[in-house]
Amino acid sequence: MEETYPEQLYDKFFVARQPIFTARMQIWGYELLFRHGENIQEAVFADGDQATTQIIADGYNLAVQGLRQGARALVNFPRSVLLGEAPYVLPADQCVVEILETVLPEAEVISACRELKRRGYMLALDDFEGGPGLEPLCEIVDIIKVDVLGKTPAQVEAIATGVKKFDALLLAEKVENHDVFKVCRKLGFTYFQGFFFNRPELIPGRKLSASQINKVKLLKELSAPDVDSSRLVEIIQTDLSISYRLLRYINSAFFGLQVKITSIPRAASMLGSRNLRQWLQVVVLSDVGTEDKAQELVRISVQRARFLHLLAMSRPTVFDRDGMFLLGFFSLLDAILDQSMDLVLEEIPLDPAIKRALTDPDDANAVWLALLDEIDRCNWRRLNRKAEQLGVPITLVNRLSAEASIWAVWVTS
Repeated sequence: MEETYPEQLYDKFFVARQPIFTARMQIWGYELLFRHGENIQEAVFADGDQATTQIIADGYNLAVQGLRQGARALVNFPRSVLLGEAPYVLPADQCVVEILETVLPEAEVISACRELKRRGYMLALDDFEGGPGLEPLCEIVDIIKVDVLGKTPAQVEAIATGVKKFDALLLAEKVENHDVFKVCRKLGFTYFQGFFFNRPELIPGRKLSASQINKVKLLKELSAPDVDSSRLVEIIQTDLSISYRLLRYINSAFFGLQVKITSIPRAASMLGSRNLRQWLQVVVLSDVGTEDKAQELVRISVQRARFLHLLAMSRPTVFDRDGMFLLGFFSLLDAILDQSMDLVLEEIPLDPAIKRALTDPDDANAVWLALLDEIDRCNWRRLNRKAEQLGVPITLVNRLSAEASIWAVWVTS
């Protein structure tokens, strides 16, 4: 059966989350990014009105679904909202109030920050450039974020050295490759945000483990167009863990069934062949790597796959809905396995056109992957332009992204 969602729940918001890692590549938290309605390329915030508070609360509740216990959630606050009651609708033990770089350390701003600290909130200062004038805020906040994109190591080191006198941890944002990550780690940064983690770290001589090889072989079998339902049921029934996860999934609140399902064949029949195969592909991919980086990449891959699948159901696309699903699903497999994309796709029976899109950024169909990249990066203006280029209404991107996010939470939990 094909799951459906009440569209009105998702038309209001575009909610995204970007992972923040520790130096050991463990998830520390996420930055949550909200945009409202059709105008998602602009900030959601108005002048501290009640509607803004509601957007923050609703968007926050949507974005934190599936977050692991203890993970922090950073939310941007401009001056007008920072001075109001909006921060207090979010939980102090999870939310980090991120002060935008446009906020000046005026007396009422400092007073509001001290009250937030008194009530148990962590504070972060966004996009610090190292210049004078923000010292009063630097003395209060717990985290100072430094945008390292386009900066030389010497420039980043100068900023890092300049803030050592403050009792704040450093977070490097817009870390786009592993070399920059290693430089920032060496300079004493504690947290790292950016898209370095979704690119493979190619280490000469690195081999896949026997378990990973077996999982890739299973993905190969599941990707074959002629795999039938009886074989899917056989795969599930021979693995106790997968059987348990299927029954937990089919009996979850996501489906809202009145009668509990205890039979694997019955669960498989209710899902239908297409949904069962997609669910099983997700489970197998989740088992490929257990570290935080791999699990985060699996979640993003699943969200990408579902988005393209739903998009193909909504309008004509270059591949059918199964092909679009696979295009998104395998789009980060190289980073999950830290192998080249050509190598990991060598044995997987994909449509040659899908393989070309995955391995050649200049291929015409790779534009769909570029759209996914802009969604992940939350570069609102570039996302808007890319959607226009593909003839996809931005409101549709908004809704399908939200639906894909919800689905990804349920199938990867």
